[in-house]
Order: sequence, then structure tokens, then C-alpha cells
Amino acid sequence: MNPNFLASSHCVGIGRRLFQQLRATLEREVGVQTAAYLQEAGFAGGAELYAAYAAWLEETYQLSDPGDLDQAFLSEVLSRFFSEMGWGPLTARPLGDAVLALDAIEWAEAGEPGSSEYPSCHVSCGMLAEFFGRLSGQVTAVMQVECPSRGDPRARFLAGAPETMGAIYDRMSQGMAYGEALGLA
Repeated sequence: MNPNFLASSHCVGIGRRLFQQLRATLEREVGVQTAAYLQEAGFAGGAELYAAYAAWLEETYQLSDPGDLDQAFLSEVLSRFFSEMGWGPLTARPLGDAVLALDAIEWAEAGEPGSSEYPSCHVSCGMLAEFFGRLSGQVTAVMQVECPSRGDPRARFLAGAPETMGAIYDRMSQGMAYGEALGLA
């Protein structure tokens, strides 16, 4: 990656520990509102991340429009981009007919194993929703269903239409595992 790429794309490099400390401080000070605040910040950053992706695609693959990328290469290209941006490799694959699974073994926002009872990559949820919404040209919702900070082996985000994600959330809040809520189990 061009060493000036981050600066020219209005992105900055920060340490991973920042996410854990920010979340811990907000949880202590504002409690349950923490997730909403961090997700809102993520939404704000998603547009710039998408702009950086578009510029990176042009520089790396000579694609001036992200929509021109052959979908067969989407996961590989996204993994390289997110890795080069410091987030960690991110793979994308369909999970059922209406949901995209976004998986990362090493994700920048994930806390130490066992540090949280719930998935805690709130900034990422907002950022990925805005990023994939711009990529797909449709409003997109993202929900994290696995997180290393609660002991899961990976960070897994589900992306889809808000109605679809709302229905999955409702089923999960009634005790279903997300695979079952998606009709996969």
C-alpha cells in the first residue's frame, strides 16, 4: 500500500487498544447506551472507509467503480483491503439467500478473549453497515453474532436488509441461535 494512502483517504491509523478502552470507559460512564453511541460513530466512519476502498481499488486493481468488481473476487479483495487498513482480514460469503456473513479471525475492534459477555464490536457494526450499504446501493444493517471478546473463535457479522436483520434479531432475542434464526440449523 502506498504509504501516503491513509492520509490521502482521510483515514488514520490507531492502536487496537483504543477500541477496548473507549468501550470500557463508555460502559462504565453511560451503561447500555454504549453500543448505540459507538455504532453511530461507526456509521460516520463508514462513508470515509468506503471512499478509501474506492480509491484503493482504483490504485490496486485499476477499477474506477467498485461495482465493476467481479463478485467472485469480492471476498478476496475485501480481505486484502481490510487487512491493509489494519482491521484484519475479512471474508464475505452468502449465508442463506438474504444475508452476507462477514468473518474475521483477527479483528481490530475485538477485545481480549473472555472480556465481554456480549459481542462488542459496535463501531464495526455501524461502519460495516454504512460501507456495505454504499457498496450494494441499498440500506444495510449489520449485527455481530460472534466475537472473540466473549470467547468465540472469530468475529462474525451478518449483513442484510434492515427488515431481514430485524427478524433475525427478534428470533435470537427469543432464544434461537443465529443459524436457526436464519433457517440454516
